[in-house]
Order: sequence, then C-alpha cells, then structure tokens
Amino acid sequence: YVVARRTPPVRELEIKVRGLPPAFDGFHVVQITDVHVGPTIRKGWLDAVVDAVNELKPDLIAATGDLVDGKVRDFIPDVSPFSRLAASEGVFYVTGNHEYYWEGDAWCAHFESLGMQVLNNRHVVLERGSDRLVVAGITDRNAGQRLRGHACDPAQALAGRPDGVPTLMLAHRPRSVFEVCEYGVEVQISGHTHGGQYFPFSAMIGLFQPFAHGLHEHRGTQLYVSRGTGYWGPPMRAGSTSEITSIKLVRA
Repeated sequence: YVVARRTPPVRELEIKVRGLPPAFDGFHVVQITDVHVGPTIRKGWLDAVVDAVNELKPDLIAATGDLVDGKVRDFIPDVSPFSRLAASEGVFYVTGNHEYYWEGDAWCAHFESLGMQVLNNRHVVLERGSDRLVVAGITDRNAGQRLRGHACDPAQALAGRPDGVPTLMLAHRPRSVFEVCEYGVEVQISGHTHGGQYFPFSAMIGLFQPFAHGLHEHRGTQLYVSRGTGYWGPPMRAGSTSEITSIKLVRA
C-alpha cells in the first residue's frame, strides 16, 4: 500500500537513437502512463505527480494512456492537475484501453481542453533550426473494437512524415511494436503492463507479455516499457515499483 500510494520515484535512462540530429541530442522526454485516476486516485495524489514531473523540466511530456477509470463528468476536478503539466515542446497524449471502457472520445476532447495534444493516429514535426524530430502517436491497439473511427493505424499516424527524420512513437501497448517496426520507427515508448503490479503477477508477467518492462529492441525499433505511474484496482504494489520515467534521447 505504501509503495502504491507514494509519489512515484523517477527512473532515468538514455536511449541511443540513430540519425538523431545534433539539436535534439539530449532531448528530454518525461513519460507518465497508467495513472488510473479513479475511485482511489484523486486530485491530491495527481497534484504531487505533476509537481514531480514539472521539476524535471522536460522538453516533452508523453502520457501513454490509461490515465483514467471513470466518466468525464465524475472526475473533472481530479484530472485538473494535468492542465499544469509543462514542457517546452508540449504535452502529448495517446489513448490506452481503459479510456475506452468509459468515454474514449469524450476523454480525448477533455484532455485537449487541458492543453494536451492528442495524437490519435497522427504525428507532429518538432523543429530546432534546420533539425527535426517526428513525434507520432497511435490509439490503443484494440480501440477499434470499442469505438468506431479509433482503430489503431500506424500507417495513418506516419503518413507524410519527412524522409530521414528520426521518429519517436507513443503507443500504449508494447505489442504495438510488432506493427510499428515495419515503418522504420527508431523509438517507441509504452506502458500497459504495470510490470505485473503485484505478486504473483509481477513474477509471471513475462509469460504473457513479450515486453514486460524496461528497454528492449525489436527489429530495429527500441522499445521502452514503463511499469506505470499509478496502479489499477487495489492500492497495492509488490515486486513492481511505479515510476515517472525520465528519458534522454542521445545520438548513437
């Protein structure tokens, strides 16, 4: 209970990116994921998480889904701290599976109103002088089964991106890398697994998740899987520590 309810510690790592232009060497991405604002995760806890994220002074904040467990009208005050997230290049969000258990399209609209850029199968191009970096996002891998028009589509997300520019893909489920790698994406960051969250699942997660947590490589795409910022279900973690992830992209 104590591990689950505390402000998550910061996990730091570097990811080496081939072709990363000089102006983006050291680009600082802070990831939050699987927050699960709901019956036991409310505004006070989220305020502390947002403060911790902002103290890291990121270039970009990536929110990779499962931020909520409930309807928009029931949690407007509790998700309000998301509006305080601050990064020089912006705050970007992709949907997880839990948003679609409630009101996926309504949550996307609400997060937009809080200043978050929703990357539903689309990308943006960041520019620093003549150097560029593509930041893309896809909806949850199973979103199309629950909400028409939200089917996960990496091809649409990457359509028209400039040639030869490295791409950072935000995708809730690690398994999305099986499709994403086909498009020459350099880096994907994901959540979803919670690292198993508590025993015995924390010991067994690798049996049903090919990428349970940490840094992996699949057919040329580097994949980082967070253990999650919050928790789902009972306020409990055992054998799987929550995290706010601080990622530096560096030139390979």
